[in-house]
Amino acid sequence: MYNYIIFDVDGTLLDTEIAVLSSLQKLVSEELNKNYSFEELKFALGIPGEVALNKLGITNILECSEKWNVYLKEYFHHVKIFDDIKESLVKLNEMGVSIGIVTSKTKEEFLNDFVPFGLSNYFKLVVCADDTEKHKPNAEPLLKFIELSEVDKSKTIYIGDTKYDLDCALGAGIDFALALWGAKSSIGIDANYILENPKQILELVKV
Repeated sequence: MYNYIIFDVDGTLLDTEIAVLSSLQKLVSEELNKNYSFEELKFALGIPGEVALNKLGITNILECSEKWNVYLKEYFHHVKIFDDIKESLVKLNEMGVSIGIVTSKTKEEFLNDFVPFGLSNYFKLVVCADDTEKHKPNAEPLLKFIELSEVDKSKTIYIGDTKYDLDCALGAGIDFALALWGAKSSIGIDANYILENPKQILELVKV
């Protein structure tokens, strides 16, 4: 069915929710003197940090982005690879399936937050936030990936955990699979496929 699979990172490959929201919570408390719940901050999952900070009304974006990354390290022990992800990536490589990444992380964040987990070598191409002018939910990141990799859209699928990811895929004209292990719920996300476990990714591949 598909011979190229593109992955989101946060909430799809890595379980980063607690670390991202805890560090953002700390930052917002310090900068705005407001105490937001995780639920109120969840909108920040899946979009670039600078966009999330702007939505919160923070004006000194660059300074706060750097501070947020520092705070994130305090909670980094909460970050882990989702169960069955590595095994699924190994299997996809063995099957000759090309896999890539489109993420809202900047290149620096990708190097600091993703590369240490030892999964990078499985991916042929990575598009980060600073590779495009527009970001998810805009289609530009996936369109950039498609342009660079010259993939056949009809044989390509994007796997993510948010509506931002779905909208990005729809705009780019490719299918979308929801990573339910990260999304927790499929309400409001009209995906082509809903995957309950990473092992189900293998069922999307043309054998």
